[in-house]
Amino acid sequence: MKESEIIPHLFRTEYRNIIAVLCKRFGIEHIEIAEDIVSETFLIASETWGQKGLPPHPIAWLYTVAKNKTKDFLKHNHLFTQKIVPEIKYATLEGENAELDLSTKNIEDSQLQMIFAICHPSIPIEAQIGLALNILCGFGAEEIADAFLTNKETIYKRLSRAKDTLRIKQIRIELPSAAAIDERLQTVLTTLYLLFNEGYYSTSQNKTLRKDLCLEAMRLTYLLTNCEQTNTPSVNALLSLICFHSSRFEARTDDKGEIILYEDQDISLWSKELIEKGEHYLNLSSKGQQLSRYHLEAAIGFWHTKKEDLVEKWENILQLYNRLLQLEYSPIAALNRTYALSKANGIQEAIVEAEKLQLTHLHLYHSLLANLYEEQNTEKALMHLRQALSLAKTSADKNMLGKKLQKLEQRGNS
Repeated sequence: MKESEIIPHLFRTEYRNIIAVLCKRFGIEHIEIAEDIVSETFLIASETWGQKGLPPHPIAWLYTVAKNKTKDFLKHNHLFTQKIVPEIKYATLEGENAELDLSTKNIEDSQLQMIFAICHPSIPIEAQIGLALNILCGFGAEEIADAFLTNKETIYKRLSRAKDTLRIKQIRIELPSAAAIDERLQTVLTTLYLLFNEGYYSTSQNKTLRKDLCLEAMRLTYLLTNCEQTNTPSVNALLSLICFHSSRFEARTDDKGEIILYEDQDISLWSKELIEKGEHYLNLSSKGQQLSRYHLEAAIGFWHTKKEDLVEKWENILQLYNRLLQLEYSPIAALNRTYALSKANGIQEAIVEAEKLQLTHLHLYHSLLANLYEEQNTEKALMHLRQALSLAKTSADKNMLGKKLQKLEQRGNS
């Protein structure tokens, strides 16, 4: 890694670590203090390293400065230490000389507990994802705006409102009680699932950002598996799902960022390591009694890592989609099911089922019907392709559909 890239990289990875520990220490209602200390730490690093070069151990250097900054704050801010600290009953402050614990274990514990604070039911799901990206993943407002395809001002306001809620509600950074953990864990899993989807299905053209979002969702879900109270079958199923989908990340787009359909992907680009990890966590997820949507989606992901176009594969995927729709109906899942149906039972049956959905506002609906009609009715296939192109929002989707339309038009004229 180039020297010029070191500070941005460390800001991403270490910002989240120090913030989590400081928020646990001060209470999340004083997150601005934690943010100020971390910002000052990196400002000093930028100035010092720019003049003297990188220290031998940059992370240890940052942690030392953060610890000293914390001590200085506690020493000089008498209002905080005399009026506010005594009210933080759950904090572990023991005076101005108390050492800031930046051990690996305390960082992971703090981040795990922060996940549950951020995913509090009083915070809207969209804000939860934004907070997770900001506090737990170290993303700045500009990167979050890129991920959500919105502007920085909107993100600033969203994060500010969410932090105000954390402060007003005095939400503690701690694991919920054993009785409440199952209920709260579902909210956490939903947030991590949506965080992963923001990366994997993102309309952002920034491939590096999209990949980083997927990796962060994987990292945070892995943290849950490392804790006995949260290492549940559903958590393992979600991690399995993330691994299976991430294994095909590099094969989904070409060098120009254009989409490569599943059947055209180069399997040599699939990550065998992630597929093996997906299988490992899928096996672990089978130990419980409850079946979640993550179990079913992970199993569908597993079958998609089998490139062979066998009837058995698509029959299994079709049955999994049937169970998924019974458990938790989703129009997109229903649409994906019709593709599996075409492979297992034939195109005509799939067309009938697809048209029943009437998802005419989605470009994916028309794209699928165009694919199904391609060999049976060129005119209808062209009609649906043109409709899909008019509804597509990203340049990648438009380019793919445009090429397909041009190819089909040429074939129809020949």
